[in-house]
Amino acid sequence: MPTFVYMTRCDGCGQCVDICPSDIMHIDKTLRRAYNLEPNMCWECYSCVKACPHHAIDVRGYADFAPLGSSVRVHRDEEKGTIAWRIKFRNGKKDMELLAPITTKPWGSCIPKLANESAPDDSMRNSHLLFNEPKYIQLDKDGKDSLHTLESNGLEIKEGVYY
Repeated sequence: MPTFVYMTRCDGCGQCVDICPSDIMHIDKTLRRAYNLEPNMCWECYSCVKACPHHAIDVRGYADFAPLGSSVRVHRDEEKGTIAWRIKFRNGKKDMELLAPITTKPWGSCIPKLANESAPDDSMRNSHLLFNEPKYIQLDKDGKDSLHTLESNGLEIKEGVYY
């Protein structure tokens, strides 16, 4: 379901416009409020919903996690490191809050050191793989096609830890 903006909460800061990967969030020039230019082109990535500091952008939830007609509000708490997805049912009698850890890193904190990497040779340039894809996905680590797992990375499952 595409996102929608509550005009009374939006102050036109433009954070949703900056983060939208499909470039459909725009600021109205007369009202100075954000709006979804092409709702049918929305990728439903919810980046704008999570980025909005005023909680002015909501989304109607899918039937797999929210009943028809309900709205989904996102509250991002940087200090606690959590994202709460609050589902408001249309009858107003009950709602549900799903809590998840923030797994993204702050903007600009993960800049790869590509100057230290060797330049790709001709076989890498002509390959269908991306630069260093086999190295970081860890395919063919043990001589056969294998997906990387917690064990292959030297990790183990711990209670209460999110990966």
